[in-house]
Amino acid sequence: MEGRRVQMLLALSSLLCCTTNQIGLTVSPSRSQFFKGESVNLNCEDEGGTLRRNTSKGTRSQCGSEWGSGDGLSCRISYLVPSESGVYWCESRGGGASSMVVNISVSGGSVILQSPVLPVMEGHDLTLSCHSKAPPSNPSAAFYKDGSLIRTEPTGHMTLQHVSRSDEGLYKCHIRDHGESPSSWISVSEKPTTTDVPHTTATKPTTEAPPTPVASPPASAPPPLVLRVCLRLVVISPFIISTLLLVSLCPQRASGRDPSVSMAMTKRSHAEQGLADDYDDIITSVTTEHQF
Repeated sequence: MEGRRVQMLLALSSLLCCTTNQIGLTVSPSRSQFFKGESVNLNCEDEGGTLRRNTSKGTRSQCGSEWGSGDGLSCRISYLVPSESGVYWCESRGGGASSMVVNISVSGGSVILQSPVLPVMEGHDLTLSCHSKAPPSNPSAAFYKDGSLIRTEPTGHMTLQHVSRSDEGLYKCHIRDHGESPSSWISVSEKPTTTDVPHTTATKPTTEAPPTPVASPPASAPPPLVLRVCLRLVVISPFIISTLLLVSLCPQRASGRDPSVSMAMTKRSHAEQGLADDYDDIITSVTTEHQF
């Protein structure tokens, strides 16, 4: 019977989570299980909110009408009893429910499980504590999830590191010779994703026109090899021709085979001799006249 009621409350809590949610709910002390006779304070974070609950005794009842005391925005239950176990939430005037739906369990036994009343964010650590109404001589406690044993801790505290969505479920604990706690549903919320905005550096706009690139004069290509050879042949060809002519004339002069050249040389010798004689006559005549 107890298991059916827990399942019913969890189903209702899931239904409420899907409704419009803009109002937060806080619970003090911040835990989901209480011993019979303890007190609890609940508060809606929105001024227009009204505290409501759904338990085995009543459906959608408002704080102050049949249970608790307060102005509707905040509510205090001074003496909790097991029948007040159920789902608590805030509701706006328009009928929208908060996403922060709290499951509160009131135990008539001697053991409770202290767990976060709010969902645990993915990647964070989850610490569970098993407490007894009368301090036990041996605080060792066994922890269970969905009816299966997780492990036994000699200190009565268990920490799950870096929880994920797979860690969601019904948790309870057991202390030997003292009893078992009620089950509490622990939710794991998805870690918000952050988008990195690329950092951009603002640059001052400029109105100056970019400099016009100056084209460098094209490099003159060297003349082809054939053209260079021809130019050199044209330059040195007169020297080659002259050399060949001189080489061809020198043997003829040495052998005296050219009579015209010999006669020209002979006439030149006679002419030079006559000029020499005439010069001597002139010198002699001038000298004689000077003596007289």
